[in-house]
Amino acid sequence: MLHDELLDTLGREITGGDTPPGTVLTLEQIGSRFGVSRTVAREAMRMLESMRLITSRRRVGLVVRPRADWDVYAPRLIRWRLDGPQRAGQLRTLTELRIAVEPIAARAAAAVVGRRDGAELVLMTARMRELGEAGRLAEFMDLDIEFHARLLRTCGNEMFAALTDVVAEVLRGRTEHGLMPPHPEEEALAAHEAVAAAVRDGDPAAAEEAMARIVNEVRRALAPDEPAAG
Repeated sequence: MLHDELLDTLGREITGGDTPPGTVLTLEQIGSRFGVSRTVAREAMRMLESMRLITSRRRVGLVVRPRADWDVYAPRLIRWRLDGPQRAGQLRTLTELRIAVEPIAARAAAAVVGRRDGAELVLMTARMRELGEAGRLAEFMDLDIEFHARLLRTCGNEMFAALTDVVAEVLRGRTEHGLMPPHPEEEALAAHEAVAAAVRDGDPAAAEEAMARIVNEVRRALAPDEPAAG
């Protein structure tokens, strides 16, 4: 078994609840179970420890930590949770994070991004519309990830920029788990175009409002029975 396969298996078991908090893991057990060397097992454990999923205790072993201790912003951990029984809750919390951050990031980007870079965003959203209307969701997803990443990276807030991979995981997860419609909603396509136009035109208020429409559309799609905000 390769290192990444071992890491993903153990990570999914911990985040999915199959290996609950307090469980003691040892290199010997892992090596025996998966047929890997101590070196491979140790490297996987280091990765899990870096995400605060486990902690090393002298004369005990590697102990699984409670959920409250996890590095919930680690992209790989997010992916494991989206792959498991916590998917709905993980999507909800990530969407709430996006609602809190991305409209402000779009507002800031409109204030600092130049007209030429804004025009590139406009072209990007035009291509997104073509791909979305054609039902080419994988290509649409890649461009959507780049669109949101570019706004987070250029808004001038390093804390927001650090969330680029987090937002990418939720966008990727929604598509890969079949939670996107066969064709993106017209409301979402138009809102992406409105964000791009507002950034190009240097209109912070319009950029914030349009991005709020995008992330709130996602929230409603994930929880259709909830009343719309406002």
